[in-house]
Amino acid sequence: MDEIATTRLTIINDLGLHARAATLLVQTASRFESDLYISKDGRQINGKSIMGVLLLTAGKGTELEVEAIGADCQELIDAIEELVKNKFGEDK
Repeated sequence: MDEIATTRLTIINDLGLHARAATLLVQTASRFESDLYISKDGRQINGKSIMGVLLLTAGKGTELEVEAIGADCQELIDAIEELVKNKFGEDK
């Protein structure tokens, strides 16, 4: 049985999950074996799909439910949390 890790994240960067941030999220998720699912307002998308992430239209302040399923699920969640916490590198 696969392991599951979940977290709630709030998008804090000024531009939200725009194209560059969404690309970074998908690239980060793709480094892991586990599957990633992101939910907003009851709608769930594949976190390894650029189109899915962009279609979330997650602006600043948006709260997301993030779920990873697989052997390295906690590492995947940690990496996504770090990306969001660091505002996708926008404030450098």
